[in-house]
Amino acid sequence: MESRLNVAGQAVQPILVMFPLGLFAMAVLFDMADLLGGPNILGALAYWNVVAGLVCGALVTVAIAVDVMFARGSRDRRLGVLRSLLNVGVLVIFAVIAMLRVQAPDRVVSGGLFFIELLALAVAGFGAWFGGEVANGRAPAFARAVAGNRNY
Repeated sequence: MESRLNVAGQAVQPILVMFPLGLFAMAVLFDMADLLGGPNILGALAYWNVVAGLVCGALVTVAIAVDVMFARGSRDRRLGVLRSLLNVGVLVIFAVIAMLRVQAPDRVVSGGLFFIELLALAVAGFGAWFGGEVANGRAPAFARAVAGNRNY
């Protein structure tokens, strides 16, 4: 799927994806350090990284929506919608995590919530890989295996 949203000839969406991914990864690292006995400020730093990641993730969702809206083929639209669903799912999980952290003192996270945050980061990493495969014009391996003999 070719990106339609460009700035100076460069696709915007692949660049924007890295910001929330990096912010969510740093939030997980800050939370891990906090759970391992680091200073309490690490929980607050992780919380604000999640909030900033949610803002950037909303921008990525808009960029993906623009790409899907102007996609030419039905295959591109289907893969774009799947990519959008992955990204929105990750944003919803991190939004719930952020809402639960508001009530905690110093915005720290518990062990169970950290595990959910770690799983959401893994899904975000998969979504970034999947988006890269789609943006490069290749159907991911699981899509080729399911499709059988269809020409993708």
